[in-house]
Amino acid sequence: MIEKWQILKSNLVFDNEWVKIRQDEIELPNGKIIDDFFVIVRPDIALVFPVTQNQELVFVRQYRHAIGEILLELPAGGFDPAIESGEAAAHRELKEETGYVADQMIKLATIYDNPIKDTNKIHLFIAENVHLSGKQQLDITEDIEVQLIPVAKVMEKIVAGEINVSGTIAAILFGLNFLRDRSFRSAEY
Repeated sequence: MIEKWQILKSNLVFDNEWVKIRQDEIELPNGKIIDDFFVIVRPDIALVFPVTQNQELVFVRQYRHAIGEILLELPAGGFDPAIESGEAAAHRELKEETGYVADQMIKLATIYDNPIKDTNKIHLFIAENVHLSGKQQLDITEDIEVQLIPVAKVMEKIVAGEINVSGTIAAILFGLNFLRDRSFRSAEY
């Protein structure tokens, strides 16, 4: 039977508004003690699967410094659940990164980002009939190009390796499933 690890001691070794690093001393179920298990405490993420009236997805292409690559992703951003709801963060991030807005967000799922070392979750939302409302409102580290991709072509982009960010792929799978299930339900009536 799998058992949880026991935290014997926990110290915050780095504290910044964007990331905190915690050093835990843990006891494994077999009795072994590990005194340097590091945990990264990061804000949660709101990620949007935004669909236009023309059945296109609104993507963002941007540079990601940690890996030194320009990536194609769905709009997303961090938030503190104690201060802002996931839905409010999803609306905010969609508008800031793309200039698009949605009348409604529907929660698709909550998934873990990297549960091996990170504490944060990704909250996935779908927004249908999004429309361009204004200009992007980017922060100093953002240089974002908006790209519209037909819903029918998005799986091809994943298979081709053009879309390769895990949270974006998860949102696409949940979003496509939502759209498919809704079309099946409406066909029954």
